[in-house]
Amino acid sequence: MKGIFDTKANSGYDDEIVRRYHFPPQYRTVAQQLIGDWIVYREPQRNGGRRAYIAVARVQRIEADPLRAGYSYALVDEYLPFDRPVPFANNGAYAEAALREISNPSRVGAYLQGKSIRIVSDADFEEIVRAGLGETIGPANAVRPELDPYQFDEETLDLLGAPPAEQERRIEQILVNRKIREASFRRHVCEAYDNRCAVTGLRIVNGGGKAEVQAAHIWSVASGGPDVVQNGLALSGTAHWLFDRHLISLTDDYGLLVSHNKVPAELRSLFSKHLDRIHLPDDPRLWPHRSYVARHREAFSST
Repeated sequence: MKGIFDTKANSGYDDEIVRRYHFPPQYRTVAQQLIGDWIVYREPQRNGGRRAYIAVARVQRIEADPLRAGYSYALVDEYLPFDRPVPFANNGAYAEAALREISNPSRVGAYLQGKSIRIVSDADFEEIVRAGLGETIGPANAVRPELDPYQFDEETLDLLGAPPAEQERRIEQILVNRKIREASFRRHVCEAYDNRCAVTGLRIVNGGGKAEVQAAHIWSVASGGPDVVQNGLALSGTAHWLFDRHLISLTDDYGLLVSHNKVPAELRSLFSKHLDRIHLPDDPRLWPHRSYVARHREAFSST
């Protein structure tokens, strides 16, 4: 059973949608039905929202809020943002079957009152998610996110080569395929950093549109880190190698920390222009999350 979670900025709820969704008691029964299955996050238009579906995640379990009687958290994993927001309605046709059945479109808002958590059909879920990941899994874009035939295994090749209708039926396989998730992550991170290495400032893109930089996780996926831009850095191959081995790290002000006794002087010279502050995305909302940086810096301090 699939679901929709409405989420908006400044809602007053204790949300961190990469990991948890906070909700009042009237939604507990519906939320319980979604444990172990997938949901799509949607931003309503209120509070400056994009009136679109923005990401997908899987509900692990429901836990009571220890500080607020009756309220609960849906704890999620496998969070994956969409390549682009998927419109709530396209040419007047709503993405959810229950909304398509409402004959008077002006009544849709009233219908959604009190339905911030709701069930969605498997077919609608599949169509929304495939649309959301269309750029990552589209064959025309395979080289840029490293999903070309030289990069992936047979299972991934089979998923990417399937026609759209079959991809929709197999959307859950796509969502847990590590190669596809890495491609989505790479795409978002490289785009946010304008294909420029965060610590050297170098930007190299070949004739096929593939950037030289790689997408590095700050908090590793193996340790529970999410596939989101705020948990990533665009780094050249050498810088990525050093970062993964905790030989370089970041301060809370995004200055560069370098293990001087372990990083050769000739490499340190590459970072000299960005010691005070690394190259960051233009949009501050996409800057590395300080809690993820703190995890990485802790490992750096212990090396």
